[in-house]
Amino acid sequence: MHYEHMAIPTDGVPPASHPLLQHALDTYAGETNKVVSVWRVFRDEDLAFRPHPRSSAVVDILKHQLLSERRFFAEFLGAPEPAPSAVLPAGQTVEAYSRRMAELAAPRLEFLAARDQSWWLESVRFFDVERERIWIFWRRVLHTAHHRTQLTVYLRMLDRAVPSTYGPTADVTWSAADPTQSVEAAGRK
Repeated sequence: MHYEHMAIPTDGVPPASHPLLQHALDTYAGETNKVVSVWRVFRDEDLAFRPHPRSSAVVDILKHQLLSERRFFAEFLGAPEPAPSAVLPAGQTVEAYSRRMAELAAPRLEFLAARDQSWWLESVRFFDVERERIWIFWRRVLHTAHHRTQLTVYLRMLDRAVPSTYGPTADVTWSAADPTQSVEAAGRK
């Protein structure tokens, strides 16, 4: 996938200690790029936007993403992470949040790359249950996708273009894009 802005370029993804685990590192880098691509469509004046009084504001979701990802990696995966007080950017701008997301993700990739298969398969505490680290990692990816999708809805409500994260959107397409939107397309082999 090619993004207008690459927070983590392909050559910035280290090789995993075991080839079978490379997909996890590639996915984390790709998810970081997707998040930053969505965040960068917002304008600074959009940070206070919330579609409903009980909904989170854009800035609340950005803060939550940075802080909860720090917690997942530190508490549940044992990664070295900055102190919680050092996670949020000094500036309250879309660019500052986007830059901070990439800054925090890069060392996590190095940490994950150095872990062997037994580390990934070890069960550890996850809130009030025990789960394998690989399960916790994929839970983090799903959590990130949830909030990214939430923000794409906000973009649509603000009448902003929604960037491509998995394929074409109503705003971004290309000649080789082939979305599955019919029974015929779903039947292709």
